[in-house]
Amino acid sequence: MEISEVRKRLLLVIDQSRRGASARQARAEAAATAYERFLTTVAVPVFQMFGNALRAEGHSFTVFTPKSGLRLASARSGEDYIELALDTAADEPIVMARISRARGHRVVSRERPVRGLTPPEALTQEDVLDMLLNEIGPFVER
Repeated sequence: MEISEVRKRLLLVIDQSRRGASARQARAEAAATAYERFLTTVAVPVFQMFGNALRAEGHSFTVFTPKSGLRLASARSGEDYIELALDTAADEPIVMARISRARGHRVVSRERPVRGLTPPEALTQEDVLDMLLNEIGPFVER
């Protein structure tokens, strides 16, 4: 094997990697814009209605809207919450639900997509509500 062949193939891989990184960055930027729009027009209203409904049923939950995020948190424990975040680590950015529950001194956390590999601009209020309904059970069983 010749060094010139190794070098030529290496340069090809480097070039492909750089082009791929640029494309991923462009997708992440577009997704961040779509995610902000999704938060304000879709997710925040659903979270607020859901939080109000929980309070009406005697469960103390508060909705927080930090920059680029959204959290429904229990007043009983700062470790009990459901929040949304944009995951740009994958090739196609998706909206993830992060669920955290305190169990004694232990905190159990997990993540899941709101609805499969659906991009932020395609998520609906129904998708957000379904996710909340699927995840709220353990928080309100006590």
